[in-house]
Amino acid sequence: MASALGIDFGTSNSAAGMLVDGKPRLIPMEAEAETLPTAVFFDFETKRMVVGERASEALLAGDEGRYMRGLKSLLGTRLMRESRMLLGERLDFIDIVARFLAEMKRRAEAATGMVHDRVLSGRPVRFHSADPNRDSQALIDLQEAYRRAGFAEVRFMNEPEAAALANRNILSPGDLALVVDIGGGTSDFTLFRQKGSAEIDILASHGVRVGGTDFDRTLSIGRVMPQLGMGSPIRHAFGDDTHIAPNAIFNDLATWAKIPFLYGADTRKAAAELEKFAVHPKRLARLVKVLEEELGHDLAFAVEAGKIMANTQGETDPVIKVGMLKPGATLSLPSDWMTDRLAPLAEEIGGAADEVLAKVDIAPSRVDKVIFVGGSSLMRVVEDALRRRLPEAEIHRGAALTAIVDGLAIGAATAFDR
Repeated sequence: MASALGIDFGTSNSAAGMLVDGKPRLIPMEAEAETLPTAVFFDFETKRMVVGERASEALLAGDEGRYMRGLKSLLGTRLMRESRMLLGERLDFIDIVARFLAEMKRRAEAATGMVHDRVLSGRPVRFHSADPNRDSQALIDLQEAYRRAGFAEVRFMNEPEAAALANRNILSPGDLALVVDIGGGTSDFTLFRQKGSAEIDILASHGVRVGGTDFDRTLSIGRVMPQLGMGSPIRHAFGDDTHIAPNAIFNDLATWAKIPFLYGADTRKAAAELEKFAVHPKRLARLVKVLEEELGHDLAFAVEAGKIMANTQGETDPVIKVGMLKPGATLSLPSDWMTDRLAPLAEEIGGAADEVLAKVDIAPSRVDKVIFVGGSSLMRVVEDALRRRLPEAEIHRGAALTAIVDGLAIGAATAFDR
């Protein structure tokens, strides 16, 4: 028996679902969990690739191997088709994404007892908002990954439109709603009207390449990277003049998708040179340690956890726990400092919301509901930016991590009928 599958392949988490008796049903991907971390680990000892929580556990346990997360952010870039040796095979990143998707397919088929060779996949409205060529290439890359994963037919739906489909029942006939989907790598918006039936009218959609990983990166650059020597003066090899440590290595270390590329001999040698001539060598020594012990993802997880702590109701003293640098060490995240640092990103997201309304000449006062979905939609600075723009709209929080896959499951039931 065959059935179309809805898959939300996300930057941070992924999920799959299908329509059962007219309702979306999420398919457990890992134990009873409805979502699967979009992470892979190539275990050098067992010569196997593991995914999801097992990948993260292997990393945190210090197993020898290569951990990758944020693969979706590479779609459309030249890195996707660059190959490298992993576990004795030459693989490109389309192969790696395909193997992750193939594992989702295998688990879905094992759970449902059905063959799932057709998939309705979510996609950002724009993978790359500043580069149309990269944006087009990203969709080609993702489609090829699904094909390599074993799916015979692939169709796509904009992720915020899927979330709109899943949340249509919270509206009254004629209501206007704006979906605000803040994912790991992109922010997407759909303005839609409830028709009073199972259908909705999509009025406009828009997206920008700003998401939760950008917030992580900003916090890391602002609080963690200075502890590793970012901004530190470096003495010239000859004379007393100094220059500032190059930013590139720190920027990459603060970026989820680029961390795996920093552990080569050249990068480690460059860090050791910086430490040798540093005015503050202890800071650069931490950078050397992070590279030698491959602690980049540990730091990234710590920053992400600090961000979540800072946006947890009732939390008054959020910190980034950096015990991997020094036992028991923490870096505070004062509310005012975070607001100042993250405000430009939040304003970019708010500006994109303005743009989707302007596309169809809808005044903000006409929007009845704002529906927040996506893990990073829980951030206060994002909600504040949208509340200022749509003060009369009622705020509704959809299922942060599953609203999109719910809509894809609904859409998959009829996506291949035409």
